[in-house]
Amino acid sequence: MLKVGIIGGSGLDDPKILKNVKEIQVKTPYGSPTSVLTCGAIEGVDAVLIARHGKDHSIYPTKVNFRANIWALKEQGCSHIIASTAVGSLREEIAPGHLVFPNQFIDHTRKRETTFFDEDVVVHTPMAEPFCQNLIDLLASSAGELNLTYHKNKTVITIEGPRFSTKAESRMFRSWNADVINMSTVPEVVLAREKKIHYAAIAMSTDYDCWHEEEEPVTWEMILNTMKKNADNVIKLFLNVIPRIKEYDDICVK
Repeated sequence: MLKVGIIGGSGLDDPKILKNVKEIQVKTPYGSPTSVLTCGAIEGVDAVLIARHGKDHSIYPTKVNFRANIWALKEQGCSHIIASTAVGSLREEIAPGHLVFPNQFIDHTRKRETTFFDEDVVVHTPMAEPFCQNLIDLLASSAGELNLTYHKNKTVITIEGPRFSTKAESRMFRSWNADVINMSTVPEVVLAREKKIHYAAIAMSTDYDCWHEEEEPVTWEMILNTMKKNADNVIKLFLNVIPRIKEYDDICVK
């Protein structure tokens, strides 16, 4: 049965996109999710929304209870997850305001719980294709129809945070062929893959990190301003894509 989990990131913690809304509080073996679960529907498709950083954006990246969030969505029957996230651009052509649909990640975190399989049983989950390519293609198709500028099949590097990169780090990440940078995709995508949930990210470029000599180094205010200006585009994409997922024969997760 199709049910879509929506993970709202910075600037999209509580988008008003669901109909017939009810909120539920749940407990998981890993503690509480980072927000209540907002359950409803979009054009007849059941959906469940979690605010990654809390409804009031009070949870910094490493303290996000990623395992509780993914567990809760799986227990609610979610077969797919679409997650919004703010990213810094490591490429000239990915300008602030552009959307990015990554298909690969580089994990540069150090302190996070990254697996459900840390007790009793060892499971080595394949991670060659961590994101759902069918969802990526659907997001790209919908973005094109909506005349939104997008880049697909890019690499996101996730850093620990909450600080931003140094210039040396930013240049190094570019040399690693990373295209965008954030603080939230890992371990979220990893855990979704372990739970056999189809996962894709809608990443909004908000800045040029700090590698770009002709641009101001990233600030939190810069990220919020860009997200506020472009949040409607991400919401339009959610509303366009989710009703169409049921038309997709998605066999990415084995």
